[in-house]
Amino acid sequence: MSGGSIEDGFQANRLFNQGYSYTYDDVIFLPHYIDFPTDAVNLSTKLTKNINLSIPIVSSPMDTVTESAMAVSMASLGGIGIVHYNNTAAEQAALIKSAKSRRVPFVSDLTFKSPADSVSSISEFISSPYILVTSGGTSKSKLLGFISKSQWEALSDKDSPVSSYMKAIPCSMPSNYDFEHVAAFLAEKNVEFAPLVSDGEEVVDIASKDDVERIRAFPKFGIPSVGADGKFIVGAAVGTREQDKERLEHLVKEGVNVVILDSSQGNSIYQIDMIKYVKRTYPELDVIGGNVVTAYQADNLIKAGVDGLRVGMGSGSICTTQEVCAVGRGQATAVYKVASVADQSGIPVIADGGIANSGHIVKSLVLGASAVMMGSFLAGSHEAPGVYVYQGDRKVKKYRGMGSLEAMTKGSDARYLGDKSKLKVAQGVVGAVADKGSVLRFIPYTMQAVKQGFQDLGASSLQSAHKLLRSEILRLEVRTGAAQVEGGIHDLLMYEKKPF
Repeated sequence: MSGGSIEDGFQANRLFNQGYSYTYDDVIFLPHYIDFPTDAVNLSTKLTKNINLSIPIVSSPMDTVTESAMAVSMASLGGIGIVHYNNTAAEQAALIKSAKSRRVPFVSDLTFKSPADSVSSISEFISSPYILVTSGGTSKSKLLGFISKSQWEALSDKDSPVSSYMKAIPCSMPSNYDFEHVAAFLAEKNVEFAPLVSDGEEVVDIASKDDVERIRAFPKFGIPSVGADGKFIVGAAVGTREQDKERLEHLVKEGVNVVILDSSQGNSIYQIDMIKYVKRTYPELDVIGGNVVTAYQADNLIKAGVDGLRVGMGSGSICTTQEVCAVGRGQATAVYKVASVADQSGIPVIADGGIANSGHIVKSLVLGASAVMMGSFLAGSHEAPGVYVYQGDRKVKKYRGMGSLEAMTKGSDARYLGDKSKLKVAQGVVGAVADKGSVLRFIPYTMQAVKQGFQDLGASSLQSAHKLLRSEILRLEVRTGAAQVEGGIHDLLMYEKKPF
């Protein structure tokens, strides 16, 4: 700067080496120079050394966040879903199989009947307006026909077997059809719906004209996350116990693309041994280690052979690890420190936790992360597991930490190295999240907001943002409590906050 010695802000290395643990809200970037439009910002990134994403979004492996519906939607948008393992190995493998067996951005909860069965109540049509009839009453048996809700309602004898009134299905589609192929097929055949059937004649899903119209109403998606086999890229979480090796075998058979070794504190002999086992047994399978928050932790896992690192300890909205165990780190500091050492080895970093808005995503990415993992941000969406209930006049879904006592009863205590302990100590809580609608709608808007943040910083890509930070061109400052209040909504009697 000419004409004086005024210094604007701090370089990142100076700011994060003062002995303070900063969260995202504690720090703010100073704007830089803009010479490109918002839509020129490229958010493509790496999840691991070998897996690319078109948007830097990862859904967390929590049992109230990611099962097959979320994994399919994340892949459709260009991100990735990591399926939780708070279930049996067979159940988790089935979720992976379900996600990888389709190329449409939705998952239906289908009901199947055999010809001799009857429909007990209208509630059986809640998940879909159609019930499919197969020879054995399962998705794997021969498809015979269907029953519509309107058909059943018009029956005088509703206890009669479905074979007496079911209708033939005029046509079906291959399950590997993508959304555009599905839309074209339904239009060409002029049918309201058609089953999606795999090569093995298993019914995977139903696609309808209503689905097509609903998806068309959403913002335009990015480039989907598709592997070399033409299927969606899907990840899964596993533990570090001996039985997780058998779980891993089931997942690999179903085509899982990446596994995350799920632990609240990843710098352990258990995880290091598991990393080596995975890389030795399945050399083509990428493995992400963590969670870590220090350069020392990260260095140990990098030396063990990880393809990516997951960063965060106690920063999630439902996590109480820092409060209960007195260990962890502010997420902004953790991401910067771990990314600084990981970058030297070409290892991508996933910032896990603490994301409440698009600004937090911008901060995590610019501080060195290649992607952000989100739980509460995605919980409460249509694609998240669970059913909606009403609390007063608010429509909500359950959201719980994997360290909550409720989740631990399902097996997640292994994540906290507590499955052998007689006394269970919670490191998370159970709560509820308001209905957010579909991730297919709000994630594209969120990514547009992130692009606007990158434009203000003068960064046209994640790679250029990291370069600007390391070259000390981008500057930061710490925000006082008053500055944080001023930077948000304030001094209004009432307001309605709509992000898009």
